[in-house]
Amino acid sequence: MSLPHAMQAIEISSPGGPEVLRPCQVTVPVPGHGQIVIKVAYAGVNRPDCLQRAGLYAPPASASPLPGLEAAGHVAAVGPGVTRWGVGDAVCALLPGGGYSEYALTRADHALPVPAGLSLAEAACLPETCFTVWSNMVMRGGLRAGERFLVHGGSSGIGTTAVQIARALGARVFATAGSAEKCEAVAALGAERVIPYKDTDFVAEMKALGGVDLILDMVGGSYLPRNVRSLADDGRLVQIAFLTGPKVELNFAEVMMRRLTITGSTLRPQSDLAKARIAAEVEAHVWPMIARGALRPVMDSEFALEKACDAHARMEGAGHIGKIVLNVAGG
Repeated sequence: MSLPHAMQAIEISSPGGPEVLRPCQVTVPVPGHGQIVIKVAYAGVNRPDCLQRAGLYAPPASASPLPGLEAAGHVAAVGPGVTRWGVGDAVCALLPGGGYSEYALTRADHALPVPAGLSLAEAACLPETCFTVWSNMVMRGGLRAGERFLVHGGSSGIGTTAVQIARALGARVFATAGSAEKCEAVAALGAERVIPYKDTDFVAEMKALGGVDLILDMVGGSYLPRNVRSLADDGRLVQIAFLTGPKVELNFAEVMMRRLTITGSTLRPQSDLAKARIAAEVEAHVWPMIARGALRPVMDSEFALEKACDAHARMEGAGHIGKIVLNVAGG
């Protein structure tokens, strides 16, 4: 299969709101050693895409400046040294960028087979979210069966994935969400209790349980000291984003006295080797959950590639439940 020279894509014309996302034509990438090019069918839309568009999350120097950190489609070309994939294979993959385009470049060991029974649209929802959840909740946070687990933003793509994976691991799962509709949706995924954070104090709820063993948080700001108070002794807090800011006053005496652990990570800046290791973990542990029906992406909405601005507006409007995707192939 020969690659075309040019392709349709969505570029960030300048830092700003959703309206700065504009269709463009760019050169199709060519795979180097250990890389593949995917003919994209669907691309996932994620919060880091919105931050990049706003000028708050610059891509690595070696990455495509186009937004898009995950996609699903078929392998269109393979570079030297690639043995696992062949042209035509159905894959979903973590991308360094460039998902909002007809063809996307990534490392071969950052791609995984499309799970049986899932559509390409559903598969496009998996890589960024599953890599983030598994690496932080399990590899970093050490969640084990029987532990109490709390995830904030339970109705988001990260939240709905974390609830299902934690439940599949045998944890007791709790979440926060912003509306009755969202609380019901998260409870249906297996959360034992979903706390409507706008009118209920999650700290009091968690302390009544004796505290939680692990918290996965993307809110930050004023939630940081509240999370610390919500943890059981020897509990762990894993921070993956700061939607309300990264700076807050925190009394670390409580952290010391109660032997708490505060950690966190962000996926995109990690090395290719680190991401390959996460990919192997996800395939070994999360893909079997999908196969037995314990995990399935929660789909919110689908937009045409040229309507990426509407997809970002949907995400930033905070009304979505689960994942938003772009239909790149137009099928």
